[in-house]
This record gives sequence, structure tokens and C-alpha cells, in this order.
Amino acid sequence: MADAAPAGVVAVVVTFHPDVAATTVLLRALAPQVDRVVLVDNGSADGAVAALRAELDAVGGELLALGANLGIAEAQNRGIDRARGIGARAVLLSDQDSVPAPDMVERLVDGLARARAAHGPVAAVGPVTVDERNAGAALLFSDRRWGPRRATVPAQDGALVPATFLIASGCLVDADALDAVGPMNADWFIDHIDLEWGLRARRAGYGLFGVVGARLGHALGDRVQRIPGRERDVHIHSPVRNYYMARNTVLLVRSGLLPVAWRVGYLAWITKYTGFYVLAVAPRARRAGLLLRGLADGVRGRTGALREG
Repeated sequence: MADAAPAGVVAVVVTFHPDVAATTVLLRALAPQVDRVVLVDNGSADGAVAALRAELDAVGGELLALGANLGIAEAQNRGIDRARGIGARAVLLSDQDSVPAPDMVERLVDGLARARAAHGPVAAVGPVTVDERNAGAALLFSDRRWGPRRATVPAQDGALVPATFLIASGCLVDADALDAVGPMNADWFIDHIDLEWGLRARRAGYGLFGVVGARLGHALGDRVQRIPGRERDVHIHSPVRNYYMARNTVLLVRSGLLPVAWRVGYLAWITKYTGFYVLAVAPRARRAGLLLRGLADGVRGRTGALREG
């Protein structure tokens, strides 16, 4: 474990109906590595919020209870505002289902400093995130012809890997870069939030890098499903998340942030994504309805939370 928390780093953890025991493991792993933990809860049950507040009291953190689900982007923005208000020079974002290695933050702070020295303005660095349910696949993505694809991760400890965007959980964001790039896109609510922010950061002239040796365990999606003939399992999301993924992919294509080839790549991907869920993942009828609604809302430019009923 690191001898001391790197100065100026505040962690922002976002929760939504969490497994309190699992989130407790996260908080106890994270608190010694940062100056302070700010947990932003998106409308969880009172019992869960009380349990989280007690754990935060024990580790010297604080809780912002939003009282309703305002979306991950808005929760991150609220937490970032609080972190900067108490003097954060860098903000570490975390989901509720991640577990950082004991030296992750120390390695990220070092990586951020080295990246700045070598490459100029840097918006954020991130760990080589691993989903152990999926053969240890690294969740780090770099530029390819048709869009971001999994990066080639060198074996060299401490190597800096240029990234298209960084998975939000475990991402160490330079506080000053937020002034140039702007906040997370709260209008999109959830899905592609980290991708859209990363693209804006790069458009503003900032780099993004993964740091080899900085490790984070993270569960992407609700579960994974084996597909015959495919090397890796597919991450499965809820029907409601299908809506946001479809809508926000269309909004991303319309955003002006993508080169032409990437727009084609994302349109091909969302077509395959829609077909897979409609044909292979129950409840197919509900998924089909929400996917089609998401695609239509993306074309119409509708944003915000999904309103059903």
C-alpha cells in the first residue's frame, strides 16, 4: 500500500442501489489512497444510504444524497463540484462496483505528471481496467480506422498508452482541464458519458492516457454472455440501458465529435447491438421497443431521463 495519499486528490464515487457490502470494500480500499472520498448517491433506498453514510464516517468521507436518480453524469458533476470546492487538484472518479489496487492512485498521479512532461496538456489518465468475468480483458481503448478498439497494452510497467477515452471508473481527471473541456454531459444521463467527454477533451487539445501497472477491477454491465465463435463474452445490460445506449449512440454520431469513418463504424455497431439484443436476449419484446424508441429519440435529438408509462 502507498505510504500516504497523494496530495490534492479527491475521489468521487457514484452509487445507485448499490450492494452495500461491495461498496464498503471499495471505500475501504480507496480512502487511504486519497485526501477525501465524496460519495454521491442517485436515489438509493434509505437503508442503503444510512449504511453508506456510516461507512463514510468511519473512513473520513462524506455523502451527497440526491434523493432521486439524476443520472451518472449529473452525479459526477455534483461530486466534482464538491471535490473542487474542497481544494482538489485532481478528481478520481469511481463507480460502486470497482476495486482499486492499493497503489492505483499513486501510480495514476505519477503517470499524470509524466504524461504532462512528455506530451503537454493532459486531461486525464486511467488504470488498465480489468473485468475478471471476461478473461481478464483490459478495458482500455485506442484509435482505429472505424472507431475506438481495445488498445495494445505493453508489458512495460508504467508505460503510457494513448487512449481515445477512459472508462470513468478509476479515471483521474485534472481539475484545471475541466475548465477547458467542461463538465460531463448531464443531458445524456448515462452511457457514452466518458466517451463524449474524452472526445471533447481531445478536441480541446488535451491527451488521455492509460497507465500500465495501475490496476482496477471493474464489472462492466449486469452480466456477461457467451456468444459462439466470439473470442470474448458480451456484456449484457438491462432493457433500460439498451434505450440509453441506442439513443446516445445516435446522438454521438450527430455530435460532430467523430470523423466520418467513425460515424460509419458506430452506426454499424449500433445496428449489430440492436439485432443481438432483439434476437438473443430476453425479454426480447421489451428490449425491441426500448431500442427502437432510443434510436428514434436519438434522431429527434431528445435527451434527459427515459420516461416510461
